Amino acid sequence: MAFKGINLGELLAVHKQKYLDLVSIIVPIFNEERALPILISKIIETLDQTTLKFEIIAVDDGSSDRSFDVLTKIAAFETRLKAVPMMAGLDNSVGTIIVPIDADLQNDPMDIPRLLDKLNEGFDVVSGWRRNRNDSPIRRNFLSRRANWIISKLSGVALHDYGCSLKAYRRSVITHVKLYGEMHRFIPIYASWYGARITEIEVKHHPRAFGKSNYGTIRILKVILDLIVVCFLDRWIGKPIYVFGGFGILWLLVSALTLGDVLYLKFFKHLSMILTPLPLLVAMSFMMGIMSILIGLLAEIAVRVYFESQSKKIYYVKEIAAQSIQNIDIDWS
Repeated sequence: MAFKGINLGELLAVHKQKYLDLVSIIVPIFNEERALPILISKIIETLDQTTLKFEIIAVDDGSSDRSFDVLTKIAAFETRLKAVPMMAGLDNSVGTIIVPIDADLQNDPMDIPRLLDKLNEGFDVVSGWRRNRNDSPIRRNFLSRRANWIISKLSGVALHDYGCSLKAYRRSVITHVKLYGEMHRFIPIYASWYGARITEIEVKHHPRAFGKSNYGTIRILKVILDLIVVCFLDRWIGKPIYVFGGFGILWLLVSALTLGDVLYLKFFKHLSMILTPLPLLVAMSFMMGIMSILIGLLAEIAVRVYFESQSKKIYYVKEIAAQSIQNIDIDWS
């Protein structure tokens, strides 16, 4: 099949080449109207000094100030800027390399070329490390270091700074990643599941220029809950019965041991059962055990429906290294 003298294969190749070296800079925004003109100009000034083709995707995550209006005005004369509402950055970008950056001017756009240079060394994910942070020593820096250590140990992906938004990803390793809630900080973990090569480099971190941080205690709790979800998906998504069934067996064991204690008190100590709360604990732990196992069975059914209804695999094959069977001399005798 031809189209104006170009066959379909060539047409697709030309379209693919158009975005082959395009870098998508994704800027999540929440009430940053004063910082936006400065940030956009710095990104453009930095990348214009390189030979890179780029686009800027500004994602307004429900700002209550004039952030989106400011973006609209800038986009009117800057064709490489695209302003989109809510969490639509990845879906509206077309580059083969994705670089998110915070809009509060604490990340430095001049670090973007350094991330891309490191990416070109053969890595799939390059994470920024704010080694010298200009934030509160206790409320931000100390808690962040402890959180990063815990996340690294539990996930097996050792990074010093999961909270740094400035990272560079190859689109191929995050195509399968679906983000829910505030899971963006765990993208390197998701990418590692698909065999991504991950590293980090030190990046600059500036004091906040405008407004105040949106980071608080509630966000810390959200990170903890999100980490539990990530660890569950990493280890038990294929066999949830091991988790729920494990808790069920533990509860049944508690019930059996408590029942033994009740019988001992009854027949050897001659203590009436109504004088102790142990019979209630026996009944409650027994019911908890049975319910946990039943939830595990329901989860197993749900997992099978999830995978089989969409023809999904519970594994991901990055590449296969094997000789063609025609080239292998097999002695069948």
